[in-house]
Amino acid sequence: MRIAGGQTMLWHLGMSGRIGLSDVTTPNPDGKDAQALTHEHVVLRTVEGTRVGLTDPRRFGAVDLVTTAGEETHKLLAPLGIEPLSRDFNAKALGALLAGRRTPIKAALLDQRLIAGLGNIYVCEALYRAGIHPARLAGSLAPQEVQALAKAVPPVLQEAISAGGSSLRDYRQPDGELGYFQTAWRVYGREGEGCPTCPGMPDCPGVQRIVQSGRSTFFCPRRQTP
Repeated sequence: MRIAGGQTMLWHLGMSGRIGLSDVTTPNPDGKDAQALTHEHVVLRTVEGTRVGLTDPRRFGAVDLVTTAGEETHKLLAPLGIEPLSRDFNAKALGALLAGRRTPIKAALLDQRLIAGLGNIYVCEALYRAGIHPARLAGSLAPQEVQALAKAVPPVLQEAISAGGSSLRDYRQPDGELGYFQTAWRVYGREGEGCPTCPGMPDCPGVQRIVQSGRSTFFCPRRQTP
């Protein structure tokens, strides 16, 4: 958030944080206009009359004030990898990042030092669209597979943004509304169900779930072969 005086407020949402926006004249859901909501740890009011609040039940989030000129060197941003919605993200760049890596492709995509902003849901969905098994070694992908993956990632993110994200448990959009990308998931959270191209039994048992690095991974065994 850029503010006056050449300064920027950096907001880190942690595991469960969210930013809420409302008109200062609009009563809060709990009726306490001047007070913070439950689990709301930062409240700002802009000169335009907008109330900005950071709700963070698990307290993993953070807010920091830095100079705008020093944004890119801040400790929260400096280690981050390529932005997947930028023009720099393409098959050539992705191939260079994955080359020689002997970690599973899913783990590589979740590594924020390589690619910034990819989370568990969207990695599962992108790998499905690209037809790549999540346990494949990152460095083993053929050029055409890297191309397919580089082509799959941006649309998944863009569609999720357009849908307001995926609402699981306490996630909300800044205006308080639920996201609805979860209604468009093709594999995530759909263990035992058919994917959009599933022919059904006996040709396909449906979406399968495995655990990688303590996190659930969903994939189609027919479309995403090892």
